[in-house]
Amino acid sequence: MLRELDIRPPLDVRELCARLAERRGRPIRLVAHPITVPGPFGLWFMTESMDVIFYQSETTRPHQDHIILHEIGHIIAEHPSDDRDHRDGGTPAPSGATGSLRRTCYDSDYEREAELIATIILEWASVLDPLRRPVGPPADPPVERIDSSLSHHQGWL
Repeated sequence: MLRELDIRPPLDVRELCARLAERRGRPIRLVAHPITVPGPFGLWFMTESMDVIFYQSETTRPHQDHIILHEIGHIIAEHPSDDRDHRDGGTPAPSGATGSLRRTCYDSDYEREAELIATIILEWASVLDPLRRPVGPPADPPVERIDSSLSHHQGWL
């Protein structure tokens, strides 16, 4: 899917959301919000016309990206929303919300799958990001050959 969306390192999570929304024909709105602690770091609300992801505004950008990718993981895996009202006291539900996912631990298959999707996307982005690859003097040919054999990553590129 990432290949189809033409996502390349360095990973821009907001661009990934925009392209995924375009592919699905359904907008994804990202909303930074000071979500009450303790509680979830992110919430995914589905409305009739769009998906809305609230993510913790009171944390680092890399953590925010991971939170967003976790919620995107639910969307990619086509997880159903909760039937119960799970609105957090500090997070307003969007007008017309038809369902939400608000879980605070990884005690379900859905949560573990969403976290796995987020982790895989971040891992491949990190491995394939040319700005993160170590730079140094060339190794001698046998070491270079071994390194090339062991560090070849196909990823989504």
